[in-house]
Amino acid sequence: MTKLRWCLLTIVAVLASLVLSPQTAARADDQPITDPIPENPITTGLGLTVEEFASFPKSEPIPAPIDARLMRWARINYIGEVPDGSGRMYVPDLNGKMYLVDNGTPHEYLDVGAAFAPEFFSGRGLGQGFGIVAFDPDFKRNGKFYTVHTELASATAKVPDLTPQPNTIYHGVIDEWTADDPSAGTFHGTRREVLRLGFAGQIHGIQEIGFNPNARRGDKDYGLLYIAAGDGGQGQAAGNTDPQNLGIPQGKILRIDPHGTNSANGRYGIPATNPFVGKPGDIGEIYAYGMRDPHRFSWDTGGQHRLLLGHIGEHAIEGVWDVRAGDNLGWPNREGPFVFNKDDRCDLYPLPADDAKYGYDYPLAAYDHDPPADWTCNADVGRAISGGYVYRGHKLPELYGKYIFGDLVDGSVLYTNEREMRRGGPRAPIYRLMVFDRTGKRVTMQELAGDKRVDLRFGRDSEGEPFLISKANGKIWKVVGTRHFAAGPVGHTRVAHTAGARNWAPVTPSKWTFKGGQVILSEAGVERPGPRRPFEYAVLTKGPEYGSERIDADVRIDTPTDVSNRDVIIVFGYRSDTEFSYVHLSQDNSIYPHNGIFVVNNADRLRIEDQWDPVRSRGAPPAITDTKWHHVSVVRHADTGEIAVYLDHAKNPLMTAVDRTFTSGRVGFGSFDNIGRVRNFEVTGTEVSG
Repeated sequence: MTKLRWCLLTIVAVLASLVLSPQTAARADDQPITDPIPENPITTGLGLTVEEFASFPKSEPIPAPIDARLMRWARINYIGEVPDGSGRMYVPDLNGKMYLVDNGTPHEYLDVGAAFAPEFFSGRGLGQGFGIVAFDPDFKRNGKFYTVHTELASATAKVPDLTPQPNTIYHGVIDEWTADDPSAGTFHGTRREVLRLGFAGQIHGIQEIGFNPNARRGDKDYGLLYIAAGDGGQGQAAGNTDPQNLGIPQGKILRIDPHGTNSANGRYGIPATNPFVGKPGDIGEIYAYGMRDPHRFSWDTGGQHRLLLGHIGEHAIEGVWDVRAGDNLGWPNREGPFVFNKDDRCDLYPLPADDAKYGYDYPLAAYDHDPPADWTCNADVGRAISGGYVYRGHKLPELYGKYIFGDLVDGSVLYTNEREMRRGGPRAPIYRLMVFDRTGKRVTMQELAGDKRVDLRFGRDSEGEPFLISKANGKIWKVVGTRHFAAGPVGHTRVAHTAGARNWAPVTPSKWTFKGGQVILSEAGVERPGPRRPFEYAVLTKGPEYGSERIDADVRIDTPTDVSNRDVIIVFGYRSDTEFSYVHLSQDNSIYPHNGIFVVNNADRLRIEDQWDPVRSRGAPPAITDTKWHHVSVVRHADTGEIAVYLDHAKNPLMTAVDRTFTSGRVGFGSFDNIGRVRNFEVTGTEVSG
């Protein structure tokens, strides 16, 4: 939540204090927030078409890991294009090797792990090892690139260059490499150490380094290296304020000139334009601060050329920030736009009324962890943002201007519109992208990765075309197109003017009324023997059976709104009373039978739509919460099994599913045990004979 929005909430709170006692108002302000971001990513029909780009050799951490999250096929976590016009792509593996990829075939360019053995290690802590590589913008001329790796503090006699955390256990090290021949397929040349930082934990070290691709020769930012340094996993500890301490580098984004010499160690420069240069007690390397795990950053190569950061949260908040010089993201006093209380391991708290005085910067877009009901507060929920890029390429026009990112754990691919990501404005909506293979089959990143933990990362080439990466099976996919779910023609056979009684076959005719162009279920149905299924419905007998089809209708629930389980249904693929599919449109979305897409196949109804979260027992947003008319569209493609449900002519579907249980059948309308009505019921599709 943004500062502006919280200012509005503050005004509301002041007004409320006029009618509440001061004691009551104070208690309300101090109450924990159990669901800080109630809205879920919005379902869209837009998807990415991907094809496998490269597959990498199996690699092993050093030492052998004991954490299952490190047991990956290959711990590749980045892909970029060498800035020399060759088209070669580079890929680091945390376990030590750097690859170049020519025409989809990877080969070893440099073994970073071997170069620093035996101090090099990658087998303890997420993100440890050979983390990232950044090529100097003048690489084609000077052959320089930069790497980050980790070393055990106990295994080296070297000391950190800037103030280390107490009880340092590992060092994050940035090195400069100079290739004798920048065009060579394997590295030969020299290296030198640039900067060494000391961390007290095995997580949240140096996460990324990179150069601003928008800077041109002569610009103040040209050739300056940005460094995302986490808090070493210490920021949440009682008494630890490292991310807010401008005298140390942890929990910061640093900016240095790797070609300069005015630093304390003489191996890099401190740009005079850095915001804290010359301030007593502050280190001049700091560009922005107040961070826990600044995981991935990128520059928008269009628009305002902003530096966008995907920042991993502690309790709940995964967010995207617009980072500018001097910004303070608030950690550990804030987690996203909420108060972080170190004494409470379970909840976040609302911002104070005087929050503006602290000058914290809040995310442009964010989602929360949505833990299961039995979460113990100390366990890993399995949510972590994987920062991405604003698409400014030319091959995928439907993605233009979208910041594409995801969740690195479950592999969700998300986006938000860059033009809606405004500092000081409301949080930009987040949308969920689908993924399709080259044949048009919808897939998930978990299916492509062969694992529920995808370890998803993103990359792009010099033209801005995107790639998806998984450590789980060591593969990279290139995004080669976009596709819309359940799109395209369904057929041209149309049936309209369906309101008359002669056009419908109800389960219980006495419960139905046909008048005024409406089909009315005027008496609630009752449960019947057989599998669990809707109690009362009427099948449209006018017209043919359909394969692919689009159903359009106006529906209304007549049951009063104080009944939580009120519903109507749209039937499709009807073959018999125990063989059909249906869309359940309900006021409630919190239990299994409500507000979803279901199949009855001679057994109790089975829920099939993508929006149902069984862990949280939560489905798509409630479809109908009043007694007004609502337009519903159900689109079904028999060949692919794609089903999309739209409400009130919305651009994005309310529900989606893929199911080919019944590829043809009739359609209908009804309810479980409520009353309601339908009008303007029309079907367009492909007639199925016989």
